Amino acid sequence: MAPRADRKPRSSGSYPGHTRIIGGRWRGRRLEVVTSEGLRPTPDRVRETVFNWLQAWVPGADCLDLFAGTGALCLEALSRGARSAVMVERTRAVADQLRRNIQILGADSAEVVETSAEAFLQRPVRNFDIVFVDPPFAHPELVPQCLEILARDRWVRPGGWVYIEAASAAGSPELPPGWTLHRSKTSGQVGYHLARVPAAEEE
Repeated sequence: MAPRADRKPRSSGSYPGHTRIIGGRWRGRRLEVVTSEGLRPTPDRVRETVFNWLQAWVPGADCLDLFAGTGALCLEALSRGARSAVMVERTRAVADQLRRNIQILGADSAEVVETSAEAFLQRPVRNFDIVFVDPPFAHPELVPQCLEILARDRWVRPGGWVYIEAASAAGSPELPPGWTLHRSKTSGQVGYHLARVPAAEEE
């Protein structure tokens, strides 16, 4: 699906052309995804760990994925009880497939925005409880750029969470002032990290 240098390891649950929801009301559902340059579905085992980290905060959460791709992160969150999800995807064919998968699942609280992450973050600010930042490995500069705007313009509600996925070789991400690194792990070429935005009383 992705160029060899961008490819992520997969567990047996997801395979080329498909991704699988691993928990919640849609557990086990396999969804079609399109082939697109730089598309890296988050491996099942990584996704399972991330949602174990987030399990207390997903129910009722408003979620944003700035680099939606297959939509696996936001669809997983909705499956586990998130209130809403906005999936930002710049590639037309990938965005169209996301819309088809949303329709298949009946995920009425999901929204696909067909634009780049950078352009989306120039729009009027919306507030989210959980934000996923998972750009193509070929563009590591997008991580600090997005984190800076998320913090500066307060896209994340106080006490909220930001998930960051990048090449493991990049190490832990540099976080905006006041943010704390809650969890951090690597799996092969993938480094994945969970940051907490300070609660209002901590600012």
